[in-house]
Amino acid sequence: MHVWRARLAATLLGFSVLSASAAAAIALADPASDAPETRPAQPASADQPASYAQAIATWRSPADVNAWIGARFEYDLDRALQLSENQRAQGPAVQIHAAPVLYERPAGVCVDLARFAVETLRVVAPAAKASYLMIEFDPRLIAGNLLRRHWLVVYEDAGQLFFFADSKRPGHVAGPYGSVQAFIEHYADYRQRKIVSFRRVDTYQRQMKTLAPKTGRDAADLPAAAGVATGATD
Repeated sequence: MHVWRARLAATLLGFSVLSASAAAAIALADPASDAPETRPAQPASADQPASYAQAIATWRSPADVNAWIGARFEYDLDRALQLSENQRAQGPAVQIHAAPVLYERPAGVCVDLARFAVETLRVVAPAAKASYLMIEFDPRLIAGNLLRRHWLVVYEDAGQLFFFADSKRPGHVAGPYGSVQAFIEHYADYRQRKIVSFRRVDTYQRQMKTLAPKTGRDAADLPAAAGVATGATD
């Protein structure tokens, strides 16, 4: 009887610890945000280059870049709120981290990570034709801050498309896909959010419109098209 009670107590204790962990995971993994799903800590490999200059001299493929992202990148929620639409309208512009800066301090938001991956791949694997994918969701409020845009990276391999450098799931590569549209349909299901528009673009920065819209609506209200530059960087 004492053995049975001891086993029951151990089981209940394990359940309480698991429940606490699950509750913590729920609190940290807000499906409306771009923060990553909870994941076990991955210590940096001793084989990682000591500097960004050494990294781009050593890396040769998207897999090399992705391995570093999975091991090192951390999401910075405070910075995400600074880049929200309402905070950007009220304060000075927040600069997007350059690739060497993110390498030295690997904490940021989706657009920081996307910039790192695009700029790095264009050096170490130019044949991959890395570009940005800007996704606009239905807007959500996080701590009173309006967030709607999300950034990740698309690259090509053997005629197929692959998507990575996603702050929601660092270290994950999605693909192969035959089109951006096919990925978007799967990604909307994964995020459980409506995607209003998306664009595959060469830069995260604002650009002048290449074509004037035929109606009075702003270009951001028109259906997304590949190669049309996006506006804000949130």
